[in-house]
Amino acid sequence: MPVYKYNAVTIDGTRRAGSLEAANESQLMLALKNNGLFLTNSRLAQSKAKYKKLKTDEVADFCRQLSAMLSSGITLIRAIQIIEARDAKPEVKRVYHDLINELRRGSTLSESMEKEEPAFPPLLTNMIRAGENSGGIDKAAEKMAVTYDKQHKLNAKMKSASIYPIVLVVLIVLVVIILFTFVLPSFLGVFGDMELPLPTQIMMGISNFMVTYWALALGGALALGALIVSIFRQPGPRKAWDKFKLKSPVFGKLLRTIYTARFARTLASLYVSGIPMIQSLRIGRSTVGNTYIEDQFDNVINSLGNGRTLSQSMAEVDGFDVKLQSTISVGEESGRLESMLDSVSDQFDYEAEMATQRLVSLMEPAMIIVMAFVVVAVIVSVLLPIFQMYQSIG
Repeated sequence: MPVYKYNAVTIDGTRRAGSLEAANESQLMLALKNNGLFLTNSRLAQSKAKYKKLKTDEVADFCRQLSAMLSSGITLIRAIQIIEARDAKPEVKRVYHDLINELRRGSTLSESMEKEEPAFPPLLTNMIRAGENSGGIDKAAEKMAVTYDKQHKLNAKMKSASIYPIVLVVLIVLVVIILFTFVLPSFLGVFGDMELPLPTQIMMGISNFMVTYWALALGGALALGALIVSIFRQPGPRKAWDKFKLKSPVFGKLLRTIYTARFARTLASLYVSGIPMIQSLRIGRSTVGNTYIEDQFDNVINSLGNGRTLSQSMAEVDGFDVKLQSTISVGEESGRLESMLDSVSDQFDYEAEMATQRLVSLMEPAMIIVMAFVVVAVIVSVLLPIFQMYQSIG
């Protein structure tokens, strides 16, 4: 059985953490409850990662084909056999092959998908479970196909929009290397032993270092990059960085919209399908993509368990667009929370797409300014000695 790492609280509010074997999250909750613990969040231990996580477009394609074939009267095992035969990637075929074997052993589709985590996302697994309970797996799969299609298209647009900034970053690095290793040495060599201005001395020092110790500079840059990546993988620095991004004056508002869109879409899909709100919140928190926001959900779940409304509990989250909490409040007052969640998720999907485009449009001129600053600094360092020579001649 898979091993879950969990965080839980006792009846008097004491926090506990640990790991436990369980067939699924529901069994984990039951086992902890028998020991006087109440689950707040859990995740599979990393050592259990036997399968590779399916890409968003692969998940969308799986859901679309499964829905179409089940709606046509094809049996579940036969439908997945057809999907396996149509997929060309060996690692994906293995996922489907093992899924079929689990179904033949008598497991339900949701149980089989859980055993193959992280191949299938928890959102899909729980939606399929809801479909099994209602007798509509095809409808649940169809809904998830739409959800993951939207997510894939948004991710594709973000990647496409980021190509130009990446090209600019590479261009800036190449310009700096060429200027400091080829251009500056040829210009500064003509000044001989004359006393140079401070900006020129600084540029010459950088140039000499890059020419003489290029291997050390390259190794230092790679080591610094690896160190930064390692630091930001730690929970503390990563959380601080995620909080800083939300508070930044230029990008903060745009990122809030993107994070809110991800959470709203997940929460709407889960709750509309009949999954309990607390379980929906546990799953939804993992789709946000910001650890600072995700860590606040323990308080949200506890607040909801203490009898407060969803809107009151969500008001405590720092990092979401205020429109989400207001919409939930209206939905609760009117008794139309399901439809309001579905509607607001569509609105945030559109706003997230627009926010992504604005985010990239702000990055482009910023990087152009950086490149222009480097070029101007080099030009000034070359022109200053020339002006000094003319003054001496005069």
